[in-house]
Amino acid sequence: MELTLCHLYPELMNLYGDRGNVIALSRRCQWRGIRITIEPRTLGDEVDLSSYDIIFIGGGQDREQRLICSDFRFKKGASLKEAIESGCVVLAICGGYQLLGRAYITLEKEEIQGIGALDLVTYAGDRRMIGNVVIESRVDGLTGTIVGFENHSGRTYLGDGLSPLGKVLRGYGNNGEDGTEGVSYRNTFGTYLHGSLLPKNPTFTDHLIRLALLRKYGETEITPLDDALEQAAHREAIRIAGEVS
Repeated sequence: MELTLCHLYPELMNLYGDRGNVIALSRRCQWRGIRITIEPRTLGDEVDLSSYDIIFIGGGQDREQRLICSDFRFKKGASLKEAIESGCVVLAICGGYQLLGRAYITLEKEEIQGIGALDLVTYAGDRRMIGNVVIESRVDGLTGTIVGFENHSGRTYLGDGLSPLGKVLRGYGNNGEDGTEGVSYRNTFGTYLHGSLLPKNPTFTDHLIRLALLRKYGETEITPLDDALEQAAHREAIRIAGEVS
């Protein structure tokens, strides 16, 4: 078995170790004998994103979001929408998550247009939401907690037809108001969680791999791994989040 992963704007959208998510996906595939090919795609690249099995985009500050905004909308937006609707596995972190939506509204009321793949909008706030986060998964087929670190001023609100990635147990989440974190739509997931996210959330990582294999090959079992270290990191993140809340 083999999978292809597209890493969008790796040199620009890579806050707080977001590249580690690609490494985690790659290693957990390799340890199972699943061949995975990683292809970076950046500004100016014409690409058929629906041809990939997994697509990843990390986070960036307002500057980086402005830099990629036009390219993301006009060179990759239509292709990414098609990929999302076809069930491609997509993971978007922070700024990448925001740009999947309709718009990001800055404090100066500037509207940074997203690609409109998901019915969500983000408004800049005057206070940053920073700290360790624990959420309870709200994704079908994925139980338990997901942990990470957030540092954002954006307040994201989900529209019709979208479900959150999880319910906030510790931290702020999407907006610090409604108790939700992230988004889940088809096989697309957006979240504010950095850290990087996947190395200390092996169950979520395997869920993404399983979805990609299911889409490509049909029902497929994946080999269990020894996750003692990963689960220890997960538990420690929960402990720390409890202490700082």
